[in-house]
Amino acid sequence: MTPEPHALPASSAAPPSWRDRLLAWRHGLIASPRFQRFAAAFPLTRPTAQRNARALFDLCAGFVYAQVLAASLRLDLFRILADGPMTAEDLSRRLDLPPDRALCLLRAAASLGLLTALRDGRFALGDLGAALIGNSSVAAMVAHHAMLYDDLRDPVGLLRGTTGPTTLSGYWAYAGTDDPAAIGEAAVAPYGALMGASQALVARDILDAYPLARHAHLLEIGGGEGAFAVEAARSAPDLRVTLFDLPPVAARAARRFAEAGLADRAATLGGSFHDGLPRGADVASLVRVVHDHDDAPALALMKSARAALEPGGTLLVAEPMAGTPGAEPVGDAYFGFYLLAMGSGRPRTATELTGMLREAGFKQVRECRTRRPMLVRLLVATASRAAVHVESVKQT
Repeated sequence: MTPEPHALPASSAAPPSWRDRLLAWRHGLIASPRFQRFAAAFPLTRPTAQRNARALFDLCAGFVYAQVLAASLRLDLFRILADGPMTAEDLSRRLDLPPDRALCLLRAAASLGLLTALRDGRFALGDLGAALIGNSSVAAMVAHHAMLYDDLRDPVGLLRGTTGPTTLSGYWAYAGTDDPAAIGEAAVAPYGALMGASQALVARDILDAYPLARHAHLLEIGGGEGAFAVEAARSAPDLRVTLFDLPPVAARAARRFAEAGLADRAATLGGSFHDGLPRGADVASLVRVVHDHDDAPALALMKSARAALEPGGTLLVAEPMAGTPGAEPVGDAYFGFYLLAMGSGRPRTATELTGMLREAGFKQVRECRTRRPMLVRLLVATASRAAVHVESVKQT
């Protein structure tokens, strides 16, 4: 599947402005090795030069840093240290690594803030390592990155679309088929579990930003195996929940609802949103779903949600967004290339999503602040009171 192109700004033949010329002069100066040596030595520019040099090196070494984290998680290093500091020798035995290689990992993890090297030579958890102990969803994503890294071996080929089918497009089976509803359970099990883990990571942030107790019936669209639906039902004891997803995914969610003791007020329905969504809910949610789709099917999904809601109903769109202040690389770099490798979708800004929601028939759109906008932002769209009927169009 080739993602539909996103329109670029029209080129302009206007002569460069004074700001353009000033920027070009500045970049030419920064590119000069002679200036770089001067900036690194001059007291007033030295701090900036050092920060920039470190930032550039971190960009070059980012893959190595990620693999230090992956090795630490695979060896269960953080749980081993949960009970207290240990010597490198003891850790070498616990990790089943030669002493010199265990020390290499421990020092690397300490340099990244995952561990703390104590003065007596022992190693303890760092703040980042401690935070990972209770966060299985991060560990699942780190393990999953092996496929992403495989697809990024030739980033230029990926950008040009010349690398052929990607590993991720095979993993996210629905992204590479014209008939998602026909996918079997064996194909959805791996990504269903991963999607559930990613939803669990942000569920409480969404529900804290927008409590659902005011609503009677939630339609969770593309809800995976029900991680968000379970949290939503628990947060609002009178809320009924209907989860809609591909048939084999919905079947797995139904089992999860039963295990959570929610089968009496949480139901599932399998199908494809291209064929329409179940009607009657007063609130619907799209949690990390819209950015998985190209513009045309994403807009069709929003229109289907609008048609399914009661007049005056509410749609929640929750996902990491492009252009998030202070977290621009998360949306634009990480998710931009991840979705490119997946073969479907793109990260969008809150402004882009707001425009799409209004085009889909939602009258009011506002953003509710979440605790960690780097991971998830939340748009709340309210439909007009007039009922609408949108004809379902089969996407091919």
